[in-house]
Amino acid sequence: MSSQAPAHEDAHEAHHGHSHGHQAGHGTFRSYMTGFVLSVILTAIPFWLVMSGVFASPTLTAVLVMGLGAIQIVVHMVFFLHMNTRSEGGWTIMALIFTLIIVAIALSGSLWVMHHLNTNMMPMSPEMMKNMP
Repeated sequence: MSSQAPAHEDAHEAHHGHSHGHQAGHGTFRSYMTGFVLSVILTAIPFWLVMSGVFASPTLTAVLVMGLGAIQIVVHMVFFLHMNTRSEGGWTIMALIFTLIIVAIALSGSLWVMHHLNTNMMPMSPEMMKNMP
C-alpha cells in the first residue's frame, strides 16, 4: 500500500474520515454565533454612521462604509464558508484572495463611476438649474 495520497479521492472516503488531508473545515456553534454577532455589528455601524451624520465629510463616511462592507464579506467567508489555509489543501485561501481582489475592483469601480456621474451629470450652480428646460 502506498503512503502517497491518490490524485482523486472518492467522496465516500472523504465523508467517512478516510481523507488524505483535503477535508473541508466545519464550523461550530460558537464560530457561527461569532460570525453572526460580527455581521450584526458590521451592519449596524454603517447604518449608524449614515443615519446620525457622525462625520461632516460624506467622502469619509463613504470610505468607512465601503471598508466595513469589505470586512463583512471576509467575516462571512471565514465564519460561514469556513475558508482557511488548512482545508482543501489551501485552495480555499486562494478563493479568499481572489474574492478580495474582485471586491476591491468592484468597490473602487463603483466609487469611480459614482464620482464621475456626480461630477459630469449633476448641475454645478443654481444658475444652471434656472436654464434647465
